[in-house]
Amino acid sequence: MKTMDIQDFARENVFGLGEANSAYAKYFVGNSYLNPLTAPGECPVFLANVSFEPGCRNNWHIHRAAEGGGQMLICTAGEGWYQEAGKSAVSLVPGSVVYIAPGVKHWHGAKKDSWFSHIAFELPGVDCSNEWLEPVSDGEYSAL
Repeated sequence: MKTMDIQDFARENVFGLGEANSAYAKYFVGNSYLNPLTAPGECPVFLANVSFEPGCRNNWHIHRAAEGGGQMLICTAGEGWYQEAGKSAVSLVPGSVVYIAPGVKHWHGAKKDSWFSHIAFELPGVDCSNEWLEPVSDGEYSAL
């Protein structure tokens, strides 16, 4: 369900907004927020609820792994987009689940007229890393 109102979104976003995602702000157009759901080192999989203000999206990026790896997104509130390079963007709504294989160039974020939230987690693997690339251009984004 699309929502521009932060108070309506807060009621829908059951995992919470969290704090400003300042550590990764340079890889986003717009403001995003991070709410860790597991503690690194205490759980073998780090889960975080990532929230995006309307129009916010992350840069194109690739999850690398020598073996295993990749990323999962579980959409929890608002509406957003996921797009792989060379493919059409996919609309995301609460309940959408996205598997991103290692080595796939992609981006994800909010629709221009809605807050958006998803739980993100990296799948276990060997020599996992993220390669951050160029921003999604305003032209690419506006065409959706």
